[in-house]
Amino acid sequence: MSDRKYFGTDGIRGKVGETKINPEFVMKLGWAAGKVLAGTGTNKVLIGKDTRISGYMLESALEAGLSAAGINIGLLGPMPTPAIAYLTKTFRSEAGIVISASHNPYYDNGIKFFSADGMKLDDDIEIAIEQQMDRPMECVASDRLGKAVRIEDAAGRYIEFCKANFPSDLSLKGLKIVVDCAHGATYHIAPNVLTELGAEVIEIGTKPNGLNINHKVGATSMKAVTDSVLENKADLGFALDGDGDRIMLVDHKGNVIDGDQIVYIIARDALKSGNLKGGVVGTVMSNLGLEVALATLGVPFARSAVGDRYVMELLKQKDWSIGGEGSGHVLNLAAASTGDGIVAGLQVLAAMLHAEMTLNELSQGMVKYPQTLINVRFTDGKQPLDDAGVKQAVVDAEKALENKGRVLLRKSGTEPLIRVMVEANDAQDSSTWAEYIADAVRKVNE
Repeated sequence: MSDRKYFGTDGIRGKVGETKINPEFVMKLGWAAGKVLAGTGTNKVLIGKDTRISGYMLESALEAGLSAAGINIGLLGPMPTPAIAYLTKTFRSEAGIVISASHNPYYDNGIKFFSADGMKLDDDIEIAIEQQMDRPMECVASDRLGKAVRIEDAAGRYIEFCKANFPSDLSLKGLKIVVDCAHGATYHIAPNVLTELGAEVIEIGTKPNGLNINHKVGATSMKAVTDSVLENKADLGFALDGDGDRIMLVDHKGNVIDGDQIVYIIARDALKSGNLKGGVVGTVMSNLGLEVALATLGVPFARSAVGDRYVMELLKQKDWSIGGEGSGHVLNLAAASTGDGIVAGLQVLAAMLHAEMTLNELSQGMVKYPQTLINVRFTDGKQPLDDAGVKQAVVDAEKALENKGRVLLRKSGTEPLIRVMVEANDAQDSSTWAEYIADAVRKVNE
């Protein structure tokens, strides 16, 4: 991705009003995307957004740019990222555009694209859009300008899609579920899905005002949903992030169930029902406990680089369906073309009902290894990962941990940091060896 001028691993993101996330740039981006996509089929692009106040401004800018390129626009309003992927495919659109900065604060925003098949855009199309951005903007003739229409039934369509991913012979009747929508794009979707499937729903984070998205609520701030589960004696809690592509869960005892555990529960249920295709993909940061638990079930496990984009690439390469990250990005390509928080949550509920177990009981099948993560800053120009002392420290740690732990060193992609991660079945070992390696990295700066 290093040759990109604008696109990162998940679209274009930044602080509103700065270099890329401003009306002028976004209008040009809409035009450039329109020029690249024009004439390839239906000539229609869908635009959806989360609940940030800047979404109105950026939506208008994209709309103007696309129209100038002769592209018709379907406006979805506030909708989860996975809903936009699904609707892009359903409406046979050229592309879907999401205005969102996911779990970031309200003052950030971003633009990401889905292709006609509901997947992230291919690299060559992103590069073609960037190249088009360098050309002067022109407007098509008036009779060829794109028109914009609001798609009124978008939410209803997506609610039905989510419900269709829950077994028709099961019901959530008798379950009390707390749903935290992070004041984000799922606020009018997730509670309805669960209610229509029979659950008693307690809502939090469902009153967006443009400025409160992800603020002390949602998948990145679990206290609100945990407190609510315990206060209301609920069976479990859902915590979605601002754009609905991530989920974390809370069991009835107030324990947080993360993405690694969710992947384990979904894979175990798929295996028991005979629907597991191949194995499971995690990332280099996935807890060793996931790998061990899957091995116990006889399920193959592979690791990709960090990021749902890379999980997806490895799933496609291996022709497997289930993968995810500890942060709550969960992919099940048998159900959805991208990470979908609501669908992943429904699949865990189905697993609970199939097994006749609580979420707490289901999660016991995977024991999380204690993990210590230390970030060590280094001086620009130094290469700690190539240092003999650092390499020796890693060898020492791996030898001491043998098959009872794991060591990972990686360079941050955004800052001069080395991330030292050690997992061990003993918390003291995890902490001791992480500090041992971090000290070796620090010595490189001396």
